[in-house]
Amino acid sequence: MWKKPVGYFLGIISSLAITTPVLAADRIEFNYPPFGDFDIATADLEVFVNEGKITKDFAFYANRAKPEQLGQIRDFLRTKFPVSPTLVSQFTYSPIGEKMLQRFGELIQTQNRQNGFHALRSALILSAASPEGFSLINILRKYSSPSIRLNFSETVQTMGQLSELLQKRDIVIAKIQQIATQEATNLPPIDFNQKVDIRKSGEFNSTKITLNLHDRSRDGQSKTVLERKYDVDVYLPQPKSATTSAPYPVIVISHGLADNRHSFTYIAQHLASHGFVVAALDHPVANSKQLQEFLAGIASPPQPTELIDRPLDIKYLLDELQRLNETDSRFKNQLNLQQVGVIGHSLGGYTALALAGANFDFGKIRQECNPNRSLNLSTFLQCRAIDLKADNYTIKDDRIKAIMVMNPLSSVVFGDTGISTIPMPVMMVAGSQDIFTPAVPEQIRPFINLPSKDKYLAVIENGTHFSVQSDLQNSETVIPVPQGLLGPDRKNAHTYINALGVAFFQTHLRDYQEYKSYLTASYAQFISQAPLNLSLTNSNSQEAISQLLNQVYPSPLVRK
Repeated sequence: MWKKPVGYFLGIISSLAITTPVLAADRIEFNYPPFGDFDIATADLEVFVNEGKITKDFAFYANRAKPEQLGQIRDFLRTKFPVSPTLVSQFTYSPIGEKMLQRFGELIQTQNRQNGFHALRSALILSAASPEGFSLINILRKYSSPSIRLNFSETVQTMGQLSELLQKRDIVIAKIQQIATQEATNLPPIDFNQKVDIRKSGEFNSTKITLNLHDRSRDGQSKTVLERKYDVDVYLPQPKSATTSAPYPVIVISHGLADNRHSFTYIAQHLASHGFVVAALDHPVANSKQLQEFLAGIASPPQPTELIDRPLDIKYLLDELQRLNETDSRFKNQLNLQQVGVIGHSLGGYTALALAGANFDFGKIRQECNPNRSLNLSTFLQCRAIDLKADNYTIKDDRIKAIMVMNPLSSVVFGDTGISTIPMPVMMVAGSQDIFTPAVPEQIRPFINLPSKDKYLAVIENGTHFSVQSDLQNSETVIPVPQGLLGPDRKNAHTYINALGVAFFQTHLRDYQEYKSYLTASYAQFISQAPLNLSLTNSNSQEAISQLLNQVYPSPLVRK
């Protein structure tokens, strides 16, 4: 009788260790009805972590867990994270950090069964400041309550919901792969070995021009950002032969939270080699430099108005490119600013959707964020929109004709209604193992609500939130990303993005219909390589995907 419940409890401990570095103080206490109260001494856990030994009391629980679970728990408890107390303090006092700790505090309570918010925050900061360093076992020693009271019933319910969501996600991903396979079967056979390999560089060289922009019209509008200054790298195609002519369509790349304009250099250079002008900008707020300054205690956190300012950064950039195209000899009227595409990742994906015509759904925002009890991590960021004034913001830019969004977030800020107002072609890219902007609510459901017939859903099996980015381990990042979150070797994912980007924008910015054959399930099969397998579907499979979601999720994905 006890084998399953106690083993499941240790599984919960393991999961909590992944998501938040807090377990208990002197003891972990929980009540498992109808069997009564139970506890685990943290001293027993310390012996287990430091020496690998299982004490007599701890054996009651350890013997009911699988060896791999015990190994995971030990690794999680003793792993040290290279973070400073200032960084931890800044994050836990930020609006998003406070919301997250409040949520976890409902599950991990103090001895008197109060929300563990304050105890969690102090334990995190004290652990980071101690000589022993920031580790899970050290946080146990710093927890301010004599013991921790695990809200076991709600924890079990939460973990059950998470397990169910993950199982359903896997079902959906597997079925979409089957749908894509059926799509490929229904298409006339094409020998892609006989066609131009768009995975390779094109026929253009390129030069990089760095612009330093200053949007003075927005200076001083925010209490936290007095100047809207940012840098932009413009990759300008240089034809190898005189037969190729300008002007060239323009593609803007918008990075995600804590990233910068170098995050997608590979796709910028690749598109430039195929005759596109590519502009990769550093958004002046929520980029890697500004987030580093915030976490170091010398800058304020991003404000909700950043959801408006980010798209305006790109509108201003396009205005400046238009001016420079007419006045600057380096550009010489080579830019076609009436045929513009946008590539966005994560928060940059949100930015691209907003510019393409998605509208805020403030009713949805209030429903999901007051309070936010979602297991979708991206909602903590999306719910910042609840502090915006409900208004019809003028964000859409008519110069933009097509967008490619990778791991975007949209389910709360736009909802089904807000996403349905995008009139243009959209390439939606999802990673099946993305835990930050999960595929089903943030990409797959929005895909079926897009109204355009020219829409595509690319799913990278085993892809994470970071699979499409450049080499993060060799770049400047705010917080080092663990290898487990990076996922498998990302070279294949980069190849997919390069090829799909060329095919999508050649088709929908230049109207080169010969590239449409690359926007098919059969081409995705042709270039797909394990372990990051690629599947691609289009609007022809919308009904099948919609039926699939209705079967797996009998009611819409709503807050629980």
